[in-house]
Amino acid sequence: MSLADVLDPLQQPLVTVLDTPVSWTEVLGFGSGALCVWLVARQHLANWPIGIANNLFFILLFAQSGLYADAGLQIVFIALAAYGWWTWTHGGGPGTPDLPVRRTSRTEWTWLLAAGVVGTLALTVLLDRATDSTVPFWDALTTALSLTATYGQCRKLVESWWLWIAADVVYIPLYAYKELYLTSLLYVGFLTLCLIGLSNWRRDLAGQRQPVEVAVAPGHGVGVGRGHGGSL
Repeated sequence: MSLADVLDPLQQPLVTVLDTPVSWTEVLGFGSGALCVWLVARQHLANWPIGIANNLFFILLFAQSGLYADAGLQIVFIALAAYGWWTWTHGGGPGTPDLPVRRTSRTEWTWLLAAGVVGTLALTVLLDRATDSTVPFWDALTTALSLTATYGQCRKLVESWWLWIAADVVYIPLYAYKELYLTSLLYVGFLTLCLIGLSNWRRDLAGQRQPVEVAVAPGHGVGVGRGHGGSL
């Protein structure tokens, strides 16, 4: 049995939406993607393995639809997921194994902006000249935004949610144009979850910055404690 024989059932139509067949691949990508973003918003470690499964489904889906940059992007996402998985559990430093939420520094913004612009331009030229893509710029732009957003997510940078929101605003009409209606709907859900995630991470960051509380009890020394925020 070949790999094509194994993958063929996933590519068969499951339902029809707006006179367009929707495959098992798109349905499974829908479900795993929604679950992944929900877990990220809650800072749950399980988002990484679920996300890797989502990437595998989308490799098949996007390659079939001619969204080659998005298909290749999933491979990079898998590598970043492995990095993010490790960082979330080991990136807090000695005595603090969990990585804390933080703001993006000016230096990080400079590098992310530069990488995004260069990546968008380079991918646009590549897709326009080397593939039959009908949307080279938009495919390249969403790829660059997604990569920078994922890096920020790996480092728990609050502003990574804004990059995801910008990407989703482009993804929604792009996938509808490619007649991937269920995936377009999924990204409407992603946009909502991104707003929730942004709110949760901001609240967590604010909790980390609560003023130090000093309490003095009779017959005891001065005790110092710091408030901690939490996610949903």
